Amino acid sequence: MSTFDNPFDPNRRLHAGGCSCGRHVSEAEHQAAQLQAQSAIESEQKRYEGVVASAVMRAMFPQDVARRAFLKSVGAATAAAALSQFFPLKTATEAFAQGGPLEKKDLKVGFIPITCATPIIMAAPMGFYAKNGLNVEVIKTAGWAVIRDKTLNKEYDAAHMLSPMPLAITMGAGSNPIPYTMPAVENINGQAITLSIKHKDKRNPKDWKGFKFAVPFDYSMHNYLLRYYLAEHGLDPDTDVQIRAVPPPEMVANLRADNIDGFLGPDPMNQRAVFDGAGFIHILTKDIWEGHPCCAFAASKEFVTTMPNTYGALLKSIIEATAYAHKAENRKEIANAIAPANYLNQPPIVLEQILTGTFADGLGNIVTQPNRVDFDPFPWQSFAVWIMTQMKRWGQIKGDIDYAGIAAQVYLATDATRLMKEAGLTPPTATTKSFSVMGKTFDPAKPEDYLASFKIRKAS
Repeated sequence: MSTFDNPFDPNRRLHAGGCSCGRHVSEAEHQAAQLQAQSAIESEQKRYEGVVASAVMRAMFPQDVARRAFLKSVGAATAAAALSQFFPLKTATEAFAQGGPLEKKDLKVGFIPITCATPIIMAAPMGFYAKNGLNVEVIKTAGWAVIRDKTLNKEYDAAHMLSPMPLAITMGAGSNPIPYTMPAVENINGQAITLSIKHKDKRNPKDWKGFKFAVPFDYSMHNYLLRYYLAEHGLDPDTDVQIRAVPPPEMVANLRADNIDGFLGPDPMNQRAVFDGAGFIHILTKDIWEGHPCCAFAASKEFVTTMPNTYGALLKSIIEATAYAHKAENRKEIANAIAPANYLNQPPIVLEQILTGTFADGLGNIVTQPNRVDFDPFPWQSFAVWIMTQMKRWGQIKGDIDYAGIAAQVYLATDATRLMKEAGLTPPTATTKSFSVMGKTFDPAKPEDYLASFKIRKAS
């Protein structure tokens, strides 16, 4: 029984005599609310009717010229009435509004055991996939190259990927070009530069010449942010230091073994290095670029187009999980859900420090940064444009780049917008925005000007 249906509920008695349902202070307000709700339902119904009628019209008149001629001769209303005589538009509209049957319910989704994958991981034990009719097996995977290859080989239906990876795959950087999509960002912020504890007195990057650094993958925000940070301090990342790709689960062991001097990596590796006494957190990446994207939910364009209902249910599950993870009050619960061995295999206290933003930095300080990591699913296409400028800056892609076109093709902002609204989130009204990286403004409308402004870059 709901609060408003319970005659003994004190909140209901506040409105006694107000209206028939007890929710409004007057019958007039009650009637107005009903009319508003009915109007919204009718508006949505008309939208679905238009979509279905348009689809039927295109099927009957595949040629644009013939279709326009028919509509011009009889009018849109008469055309819809005529179509309904031969095709059950009402039934089709209702089916469309409810969503079609899932083409595939049993799915495999690969992930790397890092906190960036929190929404994808937690959606399994916390029931978000099941709620949307899916049986999803989330599979712990060793490294990003393995994630990419298993997804391209269709061993995984979709995957947790680094936000630059779908761009690289689509453009054929590091692999054969295959149209790929990124419908949702998993996390923003959530990374750090961690140095070996032996370097605690070398806080100035100018002292890092000759250092060996690890990043998770060549096509990663970690690689681009580390290179950006070094270059802004006058170091050429290709000549003054060494940067190598190391799978995240192996980073702390390599730091402890003195194989590397530091890494720009995802959590929980940074906090685990502190927990183990092997390293200290030099800087959070949020202090390099506040609100930067990191990891994402990605799937091939083939999966998106051939299994639209399954894709929709999967994306909805992940966006709902992301909305849940965004709320600070849920973070401790999430830390316990993703701590077990089949997920992150970390002490819950390590994950709590990361997700709550109150943590030890390895230098004897307790730091409070509530937005150390956050979860915001909107795939800003300007993020994609910035990433491509850095890919070109460091020689991963060359020549003329259709920045805006590729960004729109890969970062599916429209899908995210619709499902964010359903999850109770407020999506942006635009798909691009300007932002600042280490005090330097990025205008997504002028990527080549931005690229030309850097003194340190790989010769083209």
